[in-house]
Amino acid sequence: MLTALVIDDEQFAREELIEQLSESHNITVVGEAPNAIVGLKKINELRPDVVFVDIQMPQVTGLDLLSMLDPDTMPYVVFVTAYDQYAIQAFEDNAFDYLLKPVEPQRLVKTLQKLERDAQKGTLSQNVATIASEHLAQVPCMGHNRIVLIPTSRVESVYTDLSGVHVRSADQTATTQLTLKTLEEKTPLLRCHRQYLVNVQHIREITLLDNGLAEVITTSNFTIPISRRYLKALKEVIGLKA
Repeated sequence: MLTALVIDDEQFAREELIEQLSESHNITVVGEAPNAIVGLKKINELRPDVVFVDIQMPQVTGLDLLSMLDPDTMPYVVFVTAYDQYAIQAFEDNAFDYLLKPVEPQRLVKTLQKLERDAQKGTLSQNVATIASEHLAQVPCMGHNRIVLIPTSRVESVYTDLSGVHVRSADQTATTQLTLKTLEEKTPLLRCHRQYLVNVQHIREITLLDNGLAEVITTSNFTIPISRRYLKALKEVIGLKA
């Protein structure tokens, strides 16, 4: 049986869709989220087969969320929208399923039948490149009972440890649900170490160490290691001779 996550900032619409899905014997709702950032966290935690996501949500839209997912591990996405038929054409052209609000039971049944058929054939996947943005303008982070959106231009570095992926700007450090791989592919941040990314616009200096290693000092005095594997490429990017 397929598992599903419902993401919608409208509580009534979210609850109504969950109730409709619960009446089906083909799918189990394993969670819900009131916004895209919490939704991203639950996608990573619950690993649902399918995500039903509203497009128009504040701060981070459903399309923004699509851009934040790793194509290698992302669930199948069904958009739930109040858009008119002309706007819907974009999803049809790119083979993305959608449901118009208010969701009609008969239309939902067709979507679930399609999901079940594709799952049985092993074709429950989508090409996100056709509709997802290639770049992230901001990095969504979660703190203590708060959501923080940090513009990528302000990010000095990103690093990962056992507790998660951490984003550092001049005035704060916050934790994100995005992977280093996604941030490397979708932002100007460059890999300088297996566990670190750096924004070259915030490099104040590079200190060369023994054994071919080095360190970056950022404009806010953060020290970031550079491994031998990435030193030559990083020096070339900032215009230094390798």
